[in-house]
Amino acid sequence: MRYLHGLRLGLKEKIHRVDEESMATIKEAALKYEAYEVEGREEHKAKEEEKKRKFGVSYVGPRYPPRRGPSSFGRTQSQSMSGTSYRAPISSATQFPFCQVCQKRHLGECRRFSGVCFHCGQPGHIRRDCPHSREVRATQSEPSVQISRAPFRGGYQGGRSGFQSGRGGSRGGRGGGRNQPSGSGTQGPRAQGAPRVYAMTRGEAEVAPEVVTGMLSIIGKKLYDLIDTGSSHSFMSYTFAHMLHLVPYKLGYTLCVKRPVGDTLKVDSVIRSSFIYVEGAFLAADLILLPFDEFDVILGMDFLETHGAVVDCQKKEVLFNTPDKGHVVFRGIKKKETHGFLSALEAFRLVKEGCEAFLAQVTVVNDKKVEDVEVVREFPDVFPEELPGLPPEREIEFDIELVPDTTPISMTPYRMAPIELKELKEQLQELLDKGFIRPSISPWGAPVLFVKKKDGSMRMCIAYRRLNKAIVKNRYPLPRIDDLFDQLQGASVFSKIDLRSRYHQLKVADGATSNTAFRTRYGHYEFLVMPFGLTNAPAVFMALMNRVFHEYLDKFVIVFIDDILIYSKSEEEHKTHLRIVLQILREKQLYAKFSKCEFWLKEVIFMGHIISGRGVEVDLKKVEAVVSWAPPKDVLELRSFLGMAGYYRRFVEGFSKIAAPLTKLLRKNTKYVWDESYQKNFDELKKKLTTAPVLALPSNYGEFVVYSDASYQGLGCVLMQDGRVIAYASRQLHPHEVNYPTHDVELAAVVFALKIW
Repeated sequence: MRYLHGLRLGLKEKIHRVDEESMATIKEAALKYEAYEVEGREEHKAKEEEKKRKFGVSYVGPRYPPRRGPSSFGRTQSQSMSGTSYRAPISSATQFPFCQVCQKRHLGECRRFSGVCFHCGQPGHIRRDCPHSREVRATQSEPSVQISRAPFRGGYQGGRSGFQSGRGGSRGGRGGGRNQPSGSGTQGPRAQGAPRVYAMTRGEAEVAPEVVTGMLSIIGKKLYDLIDTGSSHSFMSYTFAHMLHLVPYKLGYTLCVKRPVGDTLKVDSVIRSSFIYVEGAFLAADLILLPFDEFDVILGMDFLETHGAVVDCQKKEVLFNTPDKGHVVFRGIKKKETHGFLSALEAFRLVKEGCEAFLAQVTVVNDKKVEDVEVVREFPDVFPEELPGLPPEREIEFDIELVPDTTPISMTPYRMAPIELKELKEQLQELLDKGFIRPSISPWGAPVLFVKKKDGSMRMCIAYRRLNKAIVKNRYPLPRIDDLFDQLQGASVFSKIDLRSRYHQLKVADGATSNTAFRTRYGHYEFLVMPFGLTNAPAVFMALMNRVFHEYLDKFVIVFIDDILIYSKSEEEHKTHLRIVLQILREKQLYAKFSKCEFWLKEVIFMGHIISGRGVEVDLKKVEAVVSWAPPKDVLELRSFLGMAGYYRRFVEGFSKIAAPLTKLLRKNTKYVWDESYQKNFDELKKKLTTAPVLALPSNYGEFVVYSDASYQGLGCVLMQDGRVIAYASRQLHPHEVNYPTHDVELAAVVFALKIW
């Protein structure tokens, strides 16, 4: 037994099960097991030698530390349990030559500054993103974004922005089912780099070859977006949605976002029908709310596929196909090329050595000058920087007729801030110098207030509210917008002239100057020219302009108050027309503001519409105010929205039918409760305005065709010529018409159309 206890631990563990414990038996078993160990070591050594011959000197065996058992305590680390010495394998790095470039040991050419992957040697990515790396493949097979519905239908895997289309909810499993909804979320996994949820910064995205970044706008607010083809859905940050006061909707299921850091986010909110403004077109998108900071919006494959997008990653451009604007191109942010600089000493040395040097000067040109525009250069006196003084005597003067028994109205001046008082003193002095006002002793007196302009400056306004109530209204008709546009058929060249300080170019009648008096801290004054803010001012000025251009109206001139539109079928014809209009302005001493005028245009914005050779269409910049309108909180806000939207009703087919549920909320004794049914019509009306068609201009030679339709929800009709839409019209049924039989309602639609056109 002492012999048995003296054996090595490895042999003793194998021999202690021997039945016969005689000395001979134990010795025989010990020799037998020891022979097996020697044979195993020799076989292992042979395999190691074979691997060295196969892989070269760089291969070393596995670096396992010596096994330490209970019987090895007290021995040195270099001793094995059998008493033989243990030597750690030599590192392969110490056998490589030392590199002077990277200061490390390796074989072959150094790749540190070559721009290629250290793993596969291919350019375009680094080692951690190498598609040939086992680590990357293992990461890609593990989904980072999953959708959990009841039941679970599929998942999403992180792309460059963290959201990439994926199939299946678990690694190695199958995703989807026969009831799985179609869409980008059902596509198979794509071979991309390592998933990075919220890991890409703005700087990385701007240089990344597979994504496009840039600035867009939504409901009038600028946003920083990431267009990512590796993202199956589109997202908006919580912060940006809160800043815009957007109302989220429930997804109907829970979206589980699993990030590489290990935590899981559950989101169930989406911003429905968000209209993103892209180069003159509104593109609808449903944006899922997620907490990320680097971007305001991430646009994925659902958005790109819906709008027929073509992505050019090299140019950082995305082409969208829109039904109303055709192809629009979004140009993303490209990394700017750095310009070379050198010191003055270096420049002096190069010149001394014979290098050519050039001195360049950059002059900033803000706007065109009068002398740069053809025909206009002949009439510089029509475009002065300021009005020269009091206007001449004209065939029309501004007079004020008061309601009988009206007593003089005088109000206390409003309090003003110091900066407003300073501005008031300057503007009063300017008006006095021009002769537009004079000191007054009139019993009338209105207060003064300031309104900020778009450029930040302040405009002095007179609060004539109480005086306007006492004035007999001038019923001079302002032209209908539809009637004005009907005259533009065939026009392809346009010029637009805007008069300078229009109302100040018309005198006030002698008997009416006292009524225009206003009171300030610095004195009591009255106007000698027509002031802004009086109720009859637009009608009187419209009458003046119609008299001035009476001979040429509806031939090549359209006038709306102070806006003059000149239209022609050719450039040669336009020269003649433009010269005639400018000559009339010179003779009548009417002056224009050159910075607000536009000449020789193929497409012009006039009265909130875009006019061109194609026809008339909605100005999307004006419509943006309607599109960005938040859900109305009361009847007043709803009435304002319908009023603004109604201005473009001729572009919207079935306008009255869509707006009918909303107008019911305006009825007296109706409780205002805004719910999802009203929100649906509200969003539909905004969508129709952003996708409004181009309306053709009517011709005098083709036949007109009227199509009408009727239902108990409303009447609708379309005016067409040569297969193109001229205008839409619609209205709701009157209360008594609801009781009409079907054929009478159909007849009412025909009568309605004929009354309009």
